[in-house]
Amino acid sequence: MANLKIKELEFNYASVHVLKDVCIVLSESEMLGVVGPNGAGKSTLLRCIDRILKPAKGSILLDERELKLMSRIEIARHMGYVPQGSAHVFPATVFDTVLMGRRPHLRWHSNEQDIEKVEEILKLLGIERFAMRDFNELSGGQQQKVAIARALAQEADVLLLDEPTSNLDIKHQLEVMEIIKNLVRKKEISAVMAIHDLNLASRYADRVVMMNGGEIFDAGDAASVLTPENIKQVYDVEVEVNNHGGRPYIVPIRSANSSE
Repeated sequence: MANLKIKELEFNYASVHVLKDVCIVLSESEMLGVVGPNGAGKSTLLRCIDRILKPAKGSILLDERELKLMSRIEIARHMGYVPQGSAHVFPATVFDTVLMGRRPHLRWHSNEQDIEKVEEILKLLGIERFAMRDFNELSGGQQQKVAIARALAQEADVLLLDEPTSNLDIKHQLEVMEIIKNLVRKKEISAVMAIHDLNLASRYADRVVMMNGGEIFDAGDAASVLTPENIKQVYDVEVEVNNHGGRPYIVPIRSANSSE
């Protein structure tokens, strides 16, 4: 279990401010959904948390320890990152690709426990039949599941998921989200999920952070954040928000600029 704190985080690409004064506290056993339009800074935020990118300002604390003072391997023991696109990233079999996730725990060679862990995760995600297939031969959706499996193999305290349902059909979107949600609960880990689908965020996230222009526009439970007013202001889209099972369900109506 781990507690993640992000304080006054800022990041720039040259002279362009991408993140501005971002403050987030992620609790244990919490699934946080980060939503916002293209260019809002969602993916950049995840890359900064994982130290792929170096923030210009601010701090990221994991159990009160500054991430910038931790080694790459040490960070990988605590955080698993699934990028938005994984195509052609792993020139190896599916089994070996997922086994790479065990690297932060390995000494010299993988042992029986590592092999069993990979087999367990492949079965969990329903991709054990692809174990000996080359990663680059798989479909985009299958590759996405393998990338998630690799992160799960790290047995990290915090999962960072950048559009985890991209390239997945509706059935597999729900399967993957249910698996992640159950892991957060059963393993008492946490997850930060950047996601475009507002209804998936509403259904699965414990809290929602809505970003716009690199800043946090609003944060809270789904019902308080995913309102017609917020969505119109941030996405420039008019929507109808219904209630389903105690959670908001968003139905797009038209662009706010539409004359229809």
